[in-house]
Amino acid sequence: MLGWQDVQAEALRRIQSRAWPPGGLIPNEAELAIELGCARATVNRALRALAEDGWLERRRRAGTRVTLSPQRRAQMSVPVIRQEVEALGKIYSHRVLSRKVDNAYLSIQTLHLADAMPYAVEDREINLTTLPAAKDADFAVLSANEWLVQNAPFDRGTMEYLAEAASDFEVQHLGCAPATPLMILRRETFSEVGLITRLRMAYAPGRAVRLNI
Repeated sequence: MLGWQDVQAEALRRIQSRAWPPGGLIPNEAELAIELGCARATVNRALRALAEDGWLERRRRAGTRVTLSPQRRAQMSVPVIRQEVEALGKIYSHRVLSRKVDNAYLSIQTLHLADAMPYAVEDREINLTTLPAAKDADFAVLSANEWLVQNAPFDRGTMEYLAEAASDFEVQHLGCAPATPLMILRRETFSEVGLITRLRMAYAPGRAVRLNI
């Protein structure tokens, strides 16, 4: 049986080929479910994703239409730090600096290394109400960054890059001088039931982050 990603891909193919022209009304969910041989909920999930991306306009009682001028929304993906480091031709490793549970949150601090030199240091909170499996995860083996990418799909999030003076914590672990300007990433991700994780990532001086849009 088709999954929602398969239905999404087929619907996008019809939009881009103009089988479903701009402004045109597309078949309803029940009709598509019968045509494609899948559950109506599967179709609903696929069309919702396309609407979130700006390809479709969904109006209650008026049906779903292809937008006249589709505008793709920027998509946020969470990079795996290990892959960033390896792409530079360096050996990745990480070290858990601290870990504690406070009420419903797991707080964990991690130092990411490239060829044994500081690459970035992260200060993270994980919501155990949303993601209880994180409480027993071995983040010394797989970093919290990579574990979350593999185990915690998100629906939405916020991301902010800014420059800030290095804190005492960052001076200690990144080996920079006090008040050194650092590139800081602040990010939050959410599932349908609430916050998954919030993060402050400080990159060692001289690091650059490339974003694809």
